[in-house]
Amino acid sequence: MKELAVAEPWAHSGGHLLADHLKAVAAGASEFSSRFDAAEPALRWAWLAGLWHDLGKYRPGFQMYVRLADNPDAHIEGKVAGREKTHSAAGALWAMQRLEKSHGAKGKLAAHVLAYLIAGHHTGLADWHEGLKQRLNDPDSVQELQEALAASPPGELLEPGGFCPDLRSIPGGADGFALWVRMLFSCLVDADFLDTEAHFDVGKPAHREGFPPLAQMRQVFDAYMAALPVACTPVNTLRADILRQCRAKASLPAGFFSLTVPTGGGKTLSSLAFALEHAAAHGQRRIIYAIPYTSIIEQTADVFRKVFQSLGDEVLIEHHSQADAAEKDETARSRLACENWDAPLIVTTNVQLFESLFAAKTSRCRKLHNIAGSVIVLDEAQQLPPTFLQPILDVLNLLVAHYGVTVLLCTATQPALSSTRYFDASKNLRGLENVREIIDAPDALFDALKRVEVELPADWHTPISWADLAAQLSAEDCVLAIVNTRKAARELQRLMPEDTLHLSALMCGAHRKDVIADIKQRLQARRDGHDLRPLRVISTQLVEAGVDIDFPVVYRALAGLDSIAQAAGRCNREGRLPGKGRVVVFVPPTPAPPGHLRKGADACISTLHGQAHDPLARGLFERYFQDFYRAVNLDEKGIVDLLKVEPRALAVKFRSAAEKFKLSDDEDQASVVVRYAAHRDAIEKWLATLAAEGPQRWLMRKLQRYTVSIPKRQADKLLQQGSLTLPMPGLYVLKDTDNLYSNILGLVGDDDLYNPSGFAL
Repeated sequence: MKELAVAEPWAHSGGHLLADHLKAVAAGASEFSSRFDAAEPALRWAWLAGLWHDLGKYRPGFQMYVRLADNPDAHIEGKVAGREKTHSAAGALWAMQRLEKSHGAKGKLAAHVLAYLIAGHHTGLADWHEGLKQRLNDPDSVQELQEALAASPPGELLEPGGFCPDLRSIPGGADGFALWVRMLFSCLVDADFLDTEAHFDVGKPAHREGFPPLAQMRQVFDAYMAALPVACTPVNTLRADILRQCRAKASLPAGFFSLTVPTGGGKTLSSLAFALEHAAAHGQRRIIYAIPYTSIIEQTADVFRKVFQSLGDEVLIEHHSQADAAEKDETARSRLACENWDAPLIVTTNVQLFESLFAAKTSRCRKLHNIAGSVIVLDEAQQLPPTFLQPILDVLNLLVAHYGVTVLLCTATQPALSSTRYFDASKNLRGLENVREIIDAPDALFDALKRVEVELPADWHTPISWADLAAQLSAEDCVLAIVNTRKAARELQRLMPEDTLHLSALMCGAHRKDVIADIKQRLQARRDGHDLRPLRVISTQLVEAGVDIDFPVVYRALAGLDSIAQAAGRCNREGRLPGKGRVVVFVPPTPAPPGHLRKGADACISTLHGQAHDPLARGLFERYFQDFYRAVNLDEKGIVDLLKVEPRALAVKFRSAAEKFKLSDDEDQASVVVRYAAHRDAIEKWLATLAAEGPQRWLMRKLQRYTVSIPKRQADKLLQQGSLTLPMPGLYVLKDTDNLYSNILGLVGDDDLYNPSGFAL
């Protein structure tokens, strides 16, 4: 018996039995898919994909290699050379042959779904034409299946059981085919990764957080809000009413909701209250809070951690890291360390959420099945990327209609995306279906919360110099200035008094958190009369959402009208001034970066011409967004057409769509860990763990707060210069913090280190 056991095929090095792995992955994938497919487990697509995904590992050549190599990376296609070591085509071909035998031509066609999943579980979802079709017809793939079958896998692993390939029940029909396949792919990949993780981590601390259930978090939230000391002010009275309405509307049927609240209206906690109540009422499993900018995630996550502090520090996942290895650089550890969003509360970026929903890569798709049955809160919904707006709205409609998702759109400015009357009719925008407004009288609310006067430029086409602007700011005793790029923030900073504070995403999250805490403390001390020092702050737009600061004067570089409104939300936020706060809009020396930011600025000029008396009137935003969207192609990359399914072959261009769906102008971002001086000991400890044990999800989550995202080309340049190390694929580490990381400016290795996209500032 001992000899027989030794001869049993392995899935991975270290004696992980292949038959056990296939059964476990089939069971896990089936369980995951049950959340959006109510059929019996044996009838599920994900079950069969799991059962056959590693069928090719029965090949003698693979078995010989995986034993001799004793390498955790041995099973990863692309990491090892030699045709005998590939394995993912065999199961795809077997699916097509076996289902054709049992169900004829319809079965063979339906098996294309399984072919996408199985053949892509290492290298990602492929295009059918000029991709997967050719691969499956390749003689090497045919030989792969023949060799696997010749090894006589157990018969129970080769039979589809009661599986019936019915394509008539696809969620959303033809329009929903691509998302459905990605959801099934997610189930397969996550089940595969989890079973592999369990094998490789046997005997080691798992470091997997025991997250509290949403029901418990709801109780803690209610207790926190009840105990919160609230000053009796008109602003707080309005916030309490907003919270009440959010709770009252949470029992309504799942679907789309809009929370239209002016900045300073307590939107963050009110939206969380709605999400917790709504999830409890409808049995939803998690809340996904998506934010436009990487740089403000920390502030929102910290608010939530404060609320749930009695449940421990690891109450949520804060996910915005760009530390994903390229497929060719993946290792067993890097694959397992990618996020699967298995917590009840996720705080993430629009980039992570939507690029994952259109992804082809295994590491990005892994989390998708956990989006089913969730409440998605889109903070600052007006910041949805306009050139990708149509495919985003399409996928949100599918999630709500077929995957048990509720979407809450939080905005202070944008008209509901359910209506096309705000957009160019020729663009034929398909809006969101049946969006329900939570606030009963938003116009009255906006009037009640008007706390600022806005000063517009006398001439929209004559810029002010940085030197003149610095002189104006230096004459102010307490002022916040917001500019459009990191580079502009640095140029202005150089001209300001030495004690001027600075905020940009070239500072790591922990650094920004400390500076914002200092700003808040000094603002409070000024109000109490304890600190009379001048307080001047230069920032990128990262302070425009999710950052609760309250200045008497705010300067804002010309940008979209929605950005100006957000900046105004940092001025007289609590209504404490005897009069109104002062918001000054100026034309900067350098225009907004080309693309949607510049088009937003142009639309702002057009909208505000002759409107100096009330530039933030709600009615103007309809005109602004109409002008803005008229100037933008709402599906610039043709994503909708790429994801249309060709019925005769079930052909979809998954990889092409994923490659084109990039929300950042800079296609390839890199994460750099900095040794932020204030937390250096902890950082060194985690980096030592990374070097000793490799990447793990808990560890990557710890390091995330000490990362800075920069263009990969710049990271590679600094790597060549010896300024960075690369301890794992996709993650860089700064070596010389003293020279390259400033306690004022953050990462200072290159003046070109800024992202002009507007989505990660």
